[in-house]
Amino acid sequence: MSNKMWGGRFASGPDAIMEEINASIGFDYRLAAQDIRGSRAHVAMLADAGIVSREHADAITRGLAQVEGEIEAGTFGFSRALEDIHMNIESRLAEIIGPDAGRLHTARSRNDQVAVDFRLWVRDAVDDLDGQMRGLQQALAERALDHAGAVMPGFTHLQSAQPVTFGHHLLAYVEMLGRDRSRLADARKRLNECPLGAAALAGTSFPINREQTARALGFDRPTANSLDSVSDRDFVLEVLASAAICAVHLSRLADEIVLWVTPQFGFVQLSDKFTTGSSIMPQKRNPDAAELVRGKAGRVIGALNGLLIVMKGLPLTYSKDMQEDKEGAFDALQSLSLCIAAMTGMIRDLQPDLKRMKAAAGAGFATATDLADWLVRELKMPFRQAHHVTGSLVKLASDGKVGLEKLTLAQMQSVEPQITEAVFGVLGVEKSVRSRTSYGGTAPANVRAQAKRWIAKLGKEAPKGG
Repeated sequence: MSNKMWGGRFASGPDAIMEEINASIGFDYRLAAQDIRGSRAHVAMLADAGIVSREHADAITRGLAQVEGEIEAGTFGFSRALEDIHMNIESRLAEIIGPDAGRLHTARSRNDQVAVDFRLWVRDAVDDLDGQMRGLQQALAERALDHAGAVMPGFTHLQSAQPVTFGHHLLAYVEMLGRDRSRLADARKRLNECPLGAAALAGTSFPINREQTARALGFDRPTANSLDSVSDRDFVLEVLASAAICAVHLSRLADEIVLWVTPQFGFVQLSDKFTTGSSIMPQKRNPDAAELVRGKAGRVIGALNGLLIVMKGLPLTYSKDMQEDKEGAFDALQSLSLCIAAMTGMIRDLQPDLKRMKAAAGAGFATATDLADWLVRELKMPFRQAHHVTGSLVKLASDGKVGLEKLTLAQMQSVEPQITEAVFGVLGVEKSVRSRTSYGGTAPANVRAQAKRWIAKLGKEAPKGG
């Protein structure tokens, strides 16, 4: 039996294996709302251009509304035999209004149809992700303001380096998310061109108005080249690349939470909302939400790599390989959305142990740089000499199993006679963080100012939409 949607070229139906590999309705049903939206804009333009009658256009529009209602109500019957969401909707439209449903496909192809549907879906996803990232930034900035002066160790090589504040640490991720949002915003600008009207690959001989459909669908303009319109998926690649970078940022924060909740660190605690127990060890409280955020980064990165590999060897224009553009993107962007939601919840939920963090901040001779800076500032030493003197003092303290602040003045002067009692004014962790007043530094006053700036900026932002 021939497929009525393909027409008379095919005398028999596809083999069962062909149907299995060819069908995309199992995942592209997610494009239903975008497909109907694009069809409405297309048929309205066809009527305005006199390509189809107003009567036929009205019938198609009413039929599309019924199809939309059935899909939203969950009563629509999706068919694998009809391959994809476009054919499923058109077939149901034909059942509702009869053969005139076929007029909807005048001056378009499934190639430009899927291109516009997918652009609309990706654009919607970008807008949703931007709102979620903004919410996470707000959560981080608010917690940063709460803990602008809470001292914790700063690390390099996962070794204690210099004291910082917990608020400063959280604001680092606010900055990262700001760049993530900027990348998505840039990608959105570039994808916001409408491919509808490019048809299969060469455009159409019908007197269509592509500017009209572009405006109706919230695009800035029509795409300028019909071949490019249907053959590239760089708009998905760019969004996935931005999503992958964001997923890496979330994974790094998640990994820190996993470390911080261990008894060995003990910096923060998560409630039962974001932890699970063990089937055998009753004492366990596992940070599963953070671990899953860390793990799901691989899905997002994998989707980007997968689509790059699909696209790398395709000649212009459309090839069926490009059907593989959607499933990974759907999964990746929905996974990222879930990860942002989980991370926002964890940031609002976690409770820092301020005493534990402050104690850890003083371990590992974390104020050694403050001592070296004091030698440069007060004794006018070249920094390299001050670095050497400080190293000798660290060794002296380490041999005595005490902190730098516990060395006596006499012990310090045995290494550098010019040292005075004033040196002890820079050796406490709180004094250390207060001294880091350079722009972008960890001084609590800086952190409060930056947190307030972000909170005000984020509060003024209007939701995006197309």
